[in-house]
Amino acid sequence: MPAMDDVACWCTNFRRAALALTARYDGALAPHGLKVTQFSLLRAVQRRGRANLTALAGATGLDRSTLGRNLRRLEESGLVSLTPGDDHRDRVVTLTRRGRARVDAASLRWRELQDSIDAALGEDAPAIAAGARRVTRLAGRADAGGELAA
Repeated sequence: MPAMDDVACWCTNFRRAALALTARYDGALAPHGLKVTQFSLLRAVQRRGRANLTALAGATGLDRSTLGRNLRRLEESGLVSLTPGDDHRDRVVTLTRRGRARVDAASLRWRELQDSIDAALGEDAPAIAAGARRVTRLAGRADAGGELAA
């Protein structure tokens, strides 16, 4: 049996890439007091305007308990508001005025980094993005059509 080569391991390569990209995005968003995970979640809420937690969990690929913990932190920071939904078992999340302002300001830094990564990847960027979405679908995660993107 051939020796395992971690360089050829899909999981290892994607994890390394994800860690490197996360660090870059976190660095770019740090002046706005956000991590990329928070920014992505805020953008998902922004796109919906008013979202129940079940739909938001499905769209972001987060389980409801993880989503709830992340949203509570954003609520404590005054960036989102959590209110009872139509069904007493569900909650609805909306951006606060402060949350909208933070997302708008951070979006400029996010866009700058996004553009620099696109430029660095060059003509391969669309194929790499498509490949990442296929891997996401293969793993059975969230809407691989782009909802996970900030």
